[in-house]
Amino acid sequence: MASSRRLVLHLPAGSCLLFLLLFLCVEFGGGQKKKENLLAEKVEQLMEWSSRRSVIRMNGDKFRRFVKAPPRNYSVIVMFTALQPQRQCSVCRQANEEYQVLANSWRYSSAFSNKLFFTIVDYDEGADVFQQLNMNSAPTFMHFPPKGKPKRADTFDLQRIGFAAEQLAKWIADRTDVHIRVFRPPNYSGTIALALLVSLVGGLLYLRRNNLEFIYNKTGWAMAALCVVFAMTSGQMWNHIRGPPYAHKNPQNGQVSYIHGSSQAQFVAESHIILLLNAAITMGMVLLNEAATSKGDVGKRRIICLVGLGLVVFFFSFLLSIFRSKYHGYPYSFLIK
Repeated sequence: MASSRRLVLHLPAGSCLLFLLLFLCVEFGGGQKKKENLLAEKVEQLMEWSSRRSVIRMNGDKFRRFVKAPPRNYSVIVMFTALQPQRQCSVCRQANEEYQVLANSWRYSSAFSNKLFFTIVDYDEGADVFQQLNMNSAPTFMHFPPKGKPKRADTFDLQRIGFAAEQLAKWIADRTDVHIRVFRPPNYSGTIALALLVSLVGGLLYLRRNNLEFIYNKTGWAMAALCVVFAMTSGQMWNHIRGPPYAHKNPQNGQVSYIHGSSQAQFVAESHIILLLNAAITMGMVLLNEAATSKGDVGKRRIICLVGLGLVVFFFSFLLSIFRSKYHGYPYSFLIK
């Protein structure tokens, strides 16, 4: 009798527990299904936008919904930029061209899927996003993984690597395991320029066919060789391989930097400055040699010597100053610090 009474007393508690478990299972299943439906809607919307254009433009609301908010099972590459003319960001336009090449290569490749999307946030359309991410420079490339927050490596090192589409594709492969083969539209400007150069040289040789002594002009060949040396020692080949920006403009104060602050990178404008400095120093050395070896008027030779010495001293000091600004801790300077 006592055992029967205890059983009757325990039945309501067991029923409540069973009901609670059933309720939790239904709620969990409903919530899971709701997440799956929301994810499917987001992927479907992104795929629809991608079918219209390879790079999806986003404002603050779209960014928070499709990039930041869960659920997500896809990676998003975001280019933060400032393309409006009043921003005067030439680097942004150049980087955007490479970004479009990369996005088109992915969109029209056989490996295209819904696991990776390319988007862009312009400062004038999503200033709140820049503030939310504490971002004060453009352009910037970031990878937002399917799960978790972006890590340090998910921000592309544009200053050191440049923004060439091939470099971006390599970075994306490291972060997402998605390999993109970059396809560029045909560019015949190099072929046309070479054909024009060959035609010009051929025409010049034809017109001077009866007098080709200028071919043996040592000064002309020396000038041509110096031009090649100046181009190579100033970093033109590095620019061609890495594709760095011409200069960097700070969007906060509008200050333009032509010299990169790191020894691991450079701007295109920086290579032009180095080329001119090397040329000026070489000109100074040529004048010094001319003053020492010529047999002209002594006063004229003295003036040439002073001009050559001034060129060498001033521009070498300038070159050494740039070297110090890039290699921090370098102890030596001359005239200009």
